Amino acid sequence: MKFIISGKNITVSQGLKTAVEDKLGKLERYFTPDTEVVVTLSVEKERQKIEVTIPMKGNIIRSEQVSNDMYVSIDLVEEVIERQLRKYKNKIVDKQQAAANFQKEYLDKDYEEDEEVKIIRTKKFGIKPMYPEDACVQMELLGHNFFVFFNAETEQVNVVYKRKGNTYGLIEPEF
Repeated sequence: MKFIISGKNITVSQGLKTAVEDKLGKLERYFTPDTEVVVTLSVEKERQKIEVTIPMKGNIIRSEQVSNDMYVSIDLVEEVIERQLRKYKNKIVDKQQAAANFQKEYLDKDYEEDEEVKIIRTKKFGIKPMYPEDACVQMELLGHNFFVFFNAETEQVNVVYKRKGNTYGLIEPEF
């Protein structure tokens, strides 16, 4: 696996780099050697955060963990990714589009799925053109963390979502 390690508000020491490569290196048994693993370490006040993104054809495997110790965060993120891989293996392999990134041994081994993804509720609502700022206000009024709307500027369906620190994000589709 190829590691791309960067830091925000933190200098990535050799010790941290080694800890990340050793811990996340355990995931080698799942991926091919040319798989890229993008790791971002950051510090905000007392929070030590690690973000790991593994881009693959058709999917992205991602985890973000926060604790008061960077080494604990590194341990946690590896466990979460491994759990994700076991849980969703059958769904990933069924699609076959991302199978090229995985080791044959991982694909051949059966893992118990913790639970199936089930949609338990479907919601329909009228959608009217609005601007992203108006969609944020509507989201706040509804008390939701995200809001789907038809963007009056781009004439496409977009999503606004709440981020940490009372900020907002906008998702625009790419075709």
